[in-house]
Amino acid sequence: MNYEILLGFILATAALSVSPGPDNIFVLTQSIANGKKYGLATVAGLMTGCLVHTSFLAFGVSTIIKNNDTVFLIIKLFGVAYLLYLSYLVYKGGNTIEINREVAPQKGVLALFRKGFVMNVLNPKVTIFFLAFFPGFLFSDSLNTIWQFYILGFIFILVSFMIFAAIAILAGAISTYILRTPKAGFFLKWLQIVVFVGIAIYLLLSDK
Repeated sequence: MNYEILLGFILATAALSVSPGPDNIFVLTQSIANGKKYGLATVAGLMTGCLVHTSFLAFGVSTIIKNNDTVFLIIKLFGVAYLLYLSYLVYKGGNTIEINREVAPQKGVLALFRKGFVMNVLNPKVTIFFLAFFPGFLFSDSLNTIWQFYILGFIFILVSFMIFAAIAILAGAISTYILRTPKAGFFLKWLQIVVFVGIAIYLLLSDK
């Protein structure tokens, strides 16, 4: 078992969770508009949805790549290309972060949980991202590949939940800082680019 790979996965997940994207911006706006518990309910829904994508990946990909080096190489190159494509999209985007403070209030925390869950599960981009991200961080030659994907999935969910929950709890302070700091959007934009490109380089250099 390679603990350095697991540590790298944890750091990459943390960097991705901090970088502004549709999910954490959604959590931020819900927390600002409706309160912290609504933001936390959204986080719980999003993270539960990640379990579904992890299962798709574990059972759909693990048996394919287990004994096929060519397929693994194709998946790895796809992951590199997709991450570089994401970095290009961020580069072409603006330097500002849109924070909508006028989000319609929800009926209850369960409604936000369901919305976060459905939004995550029905988003094909999440499945594609998991397919691009996870295979390059398989960390054991002896442990079953399905278990490895689930371990990576639970690590991803745990780290993301902690960071997203912090965003929900500190939503007011975060939004105030972003709105008062003109360079915040520029910094966070380039943070995303560096993270995507860095993971792409790691995947390109990694072995099975």
